[in-house]
Amino acid sequence: MQNYRIQVIAGDGIGGEVTACAMRVMEKAAARHGFRMIFEEHDWGSEHYFRHGRMMPVHALDTLRPADAILLGAVGHPDIPDHVTLHGLLLPIRRGFDQYVNVRPAVLYPGVESPLQHFPPREIDMVVIRENTEGEYAPVGGFVHQNQAGEVAVQSSVFTRHGCERVIRYAFELAGKRNKKRVTSVTKSNAQAYGMVLWDRVFQSVAREFPEIETESLLVDAAAMNFVRRPHSFDVVVASNLFGDILSDLSAIVAGSIGLAASANLDPSRRSPSLFEPVHGSAPDIAGRGIANPLAAILCASMLLDHLGQGAAAAAIEQAVRRVLAEGAVRTPDLGGSSGSAEVRDAVIACL
Repeated sequence: MQNYRIQVIAGDGIGGEVTACAMRVMEKAAARHGFRMIFEEHDWGSEHYFRHGRMMPVHALDTLRPADAILLGAVGHPDIPDHVTLHGLLLPIRRGFDQYVNVRPAVLYPGVESPLQHFPPREIDMVVIRENTEGEYAPVGGFVHQNQAGEVAVQSSVFTRHGCERVIRYAFELAGKRNKKRVTSVTKSNAQAYGMVLWDRVFQSVAREFPEIETESLLVDAAAMNFVRRPHSFDVVVASNLFGDILSDLSAIVAGSIGLAASANLDPSRRSPSLFEPVHGSAPDIAGRGIANPLAAILCASMLLDHLGQGAAAAAIEQAVRRVLAEGAVRTPDLGGSSGSAEVRDAVIACL
């Protein structure tokens, strides 16, 4: 029997609640499909920071490296600045394992209402591919005269041809496996005359290698408008770290709820483990109440198993989520229902 070793970082707030649901669903799917999940859990996150002054141990990456994959719940605490939590845990993992592709599907499932009420289910089905290790989030910059009246902060973006090319090529390869076979590049080269101009040139170069794929290039402000105006027209969207971060959240809301938004941080070379996380955050206002929507984490479980080559189990989980949403009998408050996390988990398991 094939065993998969999964490192789990529940993190903060509702992270522990939703990862626990995802782990149980994975175990059930594994049992039905003839493999086994071995979970190793770590208490890293904000509480670790309060105790040790760090979000995770110094040698955390060495601990995670042998894993087949990583499942993350959420990070964030009201008493810790967001840049401390992000730069203390998630970003070091992304960069340390060269997880240069961030994958954010946005699907309007049957039974879920979009705020754009004239779009029926299944008509919105896009994937935002976000460059994940450089761009606007590169840790390049500093302070001068810090905490003084004349303080200056410098924040630099970093765009490399190598970094742009590999994530754009991933987007084209993904589009070749989908129905619409269309890639949209998001840029701002009219105002950012260096990094984004390089991005545009690389996009045009890679596009010539995929003549069967339809392309368009949109300025980020036009892309934001068209995510609302014509979301059905998008298939695979490829964007820089910042633009992809913003637009992927917009795509999640257009598709009904951030509570359904799963993501993957991938090292396509598979030299290092990839990380899977729901993107709804730690939600401290509802933590401990048992009402967090676990479906984003469960959809992460589907993405994780697909990445490991267990496509049948991954598809079974995704279909179970579709069925639970379509039936509508069990749903958490963010989707207009009154069910708890455990009820939703159990409904998905029953559909398996």
